[in-house]
Amino acid sequence: MINQERLIQTFMALVKIDSETGHEGTIQPILKDKFLALGLDVKEDNAQALTQFGANNLICTLEASEQNRDKIYFTSHMDTVEPGQNVQPILKEDGYIYSDGTTVLGADDKAGLAVIFEALQVIKENQLPHGQLQFVITVGEESGLVGAKALDSALLDADYDFAIDASAPVGDITIGAPYQMKMHAQIYGKKAHASTPKEGISAINIAAKAISQMKLGQIDEETTANIGSFNGGGPTNVVTDLVHIWAEARSHDKAKIDAQTEHMKETFINAASQYQCKAEVTSELSYPGFKINEDEKVYQIAKKASKALGFAANTSVGGGGSDGNIINGFGIPTVILGVGYEFIHTTEERIAKQSLYDLTRYVLKIIESA
Repeated sequence: MINQERLIQTFMALVKIDSETGHEGTIQPILKDKFLALGLDVKEDNAQALTQFGANNLICTLEASEQNRDKIYFTSHMDTVEPGQNVQPILKEDGYIYSDGTTVLGADDKAGLAVIFEALQVIKENQLPHGQLQFVITVGEESGLVGAKALDSALLDADYDFAIDASAPVGDITIGAPYQMKMHAQIYGKKAHASTPKEGISAINIAAKAISQMKLGQIDEETTANIGSFNGGGPTNVVTDLVHIWAEARSHDKAKIDAQTEHMKETFINAASQYQCKAEVTSELSYPGFKINEDEKVYQIAKKASKALGFAANTSVGGGGSDGNIINGFGIPTVILGVGYEFIHTTEERIAKQSLYDLTRYVLKIIESA
């Protein structure tokens, strides 16, 4: 039933469309037209106005052919990371599709999009029975999940969700992901000429002292913390009076991420106070964590479908965030499906054509099972 040649052609065409995060205005109308041509009702939310990104999210609904089935939806995102302009996909003899090496491939997550379109084609051509299906295609996933955060949840109508967006083999299921907290610290010192350092207080020295006393890296099996960027200073003949530091913490446990965030804030503030200086630290929850229990229906269906197709059906808890974090926060149980892409966010990114085929089979099996 699956037209493998059409599937590959759809994927190759999608990755050629420029859609770096924040610049989704070219690809979104193309996706919208494809869903409309397949007979789906397509709505846009107000994400563009809220995020200033390139387009709105798409919420596409296919009415049920059988009313006694669950309502489910699949989510994928239309943006890619940089460098993602003028992608030239190449299918090599080893069965993998690569870029030409100057850009990412964009299989994250245009593989998900291609599979969705092929699954819909198969359903339409073979009149396969199904419940109500929604497909939510977001903008700005690669920039802190901003599209999903701006998603109008009133437009969603599903019992549970499958996010097609995990860097794992096809058939594997991610059932949890951490909370992420973003932090920004401003450390204030006292400016002076470097030839008279006793008249000044170096903000760089304060920040260095704080960071040296901070618990960072792998805190425990559930919690990590990292200093991402340090900016400040200028000429070597000036004692620096201001630096900016950007950091993050992640944990699968809400109490632990709160404790780690507080520890990092206090360490900055206490280090500054030792020099009679000031530190201002702000923090913001970038996205919530989630954990799906193995007795929940969304997991049971994903596991059953994977096993039925002969996949390993490995279960894992992820270390990063996805739109699934946000959608779980809407109260719609969500697991994340392995897509099979490799080396994502690099110019060595690749995906096997077999993975695209297997993922289409998997999506169709989930629809059949729901």
